[in-house]
Amino acid sequence: MAIQPPTATGHPLFGSMLDLQRDALGTYLKAQQEHGDVVRFVAGPPGMRAQFYGVFSPAGAQQVLAQSAATFRKDSRFYDELRASFGNGLLTSQDEEHMRQRRLLNPLFSQRQVDSYCTDIAAEAQELTRRWDAVEDATVDAADEMARYTLRVIARLLFGTGSDLETALGSVKRNFPVINAYAVKRAFSPVNIPRKVPTPGNTKAAKAHQELYDVCDQIIAARQDAEAEGASDRHDMLSVLARARDENGEPLSAQEIREQVLVFLVTGHESTATSLSFAMHMLALNPEAQARAHAEVDAVLEGRIPGAGDMAQLPYLNQVIKETLRLYPAAPSFGRSPNVDVEIGEYVIPAGSDVLVSPGVIQRRPDIWEDPDLFDPERFLPEKEAERGRYTWFPFGGGPRACVGQHLAMLNAVLTLGALLQKFEFTAVDTDIPMSTGVTLRAEGPVRVKLAPRG
Repeated sequence: MAIQPPTATGHPLFGSMLDLQRDALGTYLKAQQEHGDVVRFVAGPPGMRAQFYGVFSPAGAQQVLAQSAATFRKDSRFYDELRASFGNGLLTSQDEEHMRQRRLLNPLFSQRQVDSYCTDIAAEAQELTRRWDAVEDATVDAADEMARYTLRVIARLLFGTGSDLETALGSVKRNFPVINAYAVKRAFSPVNIPRKVPTPGNTKAAKAHQELYDVCDQIIAARQDAEAEGASDRHDMLSVLARARDENGEPLSAQEIREQVLVFLVTGHESTATSLSFAMHMLALNPEAQARAHAEVDAVLEGRIPGAGDMAQLPYLNQVIKETLRLYPAAPSFGRSPNVDVEIGEYVIPAGSDVLVSPGVIQRRPDIWEDPDLFDPERFLPEKEAERGRYTWFPFGGGPRACVGQHLAMLNAVLTLGALLQKFEFTAVDTDIPMSTGVTLRAEGPVRVKLAPRG
């Protein structure tokens, strides 16, 4: 007989609210250790309390994301706020609309198309190493540097080079922090004032939204005109989107293209920035792993710029990135909501409930991963990967909504890390890094690394 899941231990008045605000991932880990695979969370003061359910087992994750994916929908306050800020793109769309968008966007992420992005990735990586050569005290904040770098990469892949890139970058840098903070704050607040009410916060966010939308719309309109006139032979993502046609031969509208562009910007640079900054950090803390990575890069690349064909020739760097994603998944949880009552294991979850599946917890479970807090890229040797179940490691999600850009994310991370390791040795300045969870997992403060140029 199905029973109600246990409730996470929390404050008598506020439940788990304060713990979640202070350290969401740590709160989930503690709840799994104390209560098991499915846990109910209550957060907020009486009269304003919210509740949701955490699913912390590979079998539960597979059920939510894959086996019963049609039952578990992206209906939650978090996704509602993302829709309001960034539109109904691939991240938030559902049902037939999601499948239509996925069909239209798949060509952007085919193996051949992704491999063609390597020239742009390599150019930005080389520019980054030149800039680091001139750093005065030879110390960089990896979190800040990687956020800046990956934004340039994804913007270049989207808009190409030239004035469009620089115009878009300027607007994104000004407005994305405002929009992200606004959406996250509203997503996790018990009560929100409607966006149309002219409070200072709403007015500031509306101005940021409008400027970003206007810039995107201007670039998109010019690109669509060029494509319609046959005057463009560009192969950046925006040009491919402008040429895309649905099953009825109809092009995407300017608004549809803008919504996809905004989703790619917000997910494409923040997630890879987290992976790269913590890969640098973990190699800086583990000299033996860094020495092995240096040896592989030297042997394979022999001083040349890395390209798509090197991915398979850099197995240890792939393992480093995968282990970093295990410890620091950019998306530490995925939210869903069942449209009927469901049973996960022995527990029942009511229809309409918010359900959270957490790679951040499952990928640190000691019954699955020996010494789970230890950085050990050897975990991802092919024979060891084959021994583990599919949903013991799933930083890119799973099922029909698995991240369409995961190959691009891995390619960008591995090739960039290879380019940096050619030039530098890393020594950690900061050791304990506090984390925060918003749209993605990120460092709450600097991740400083000292650079030493290699001969």
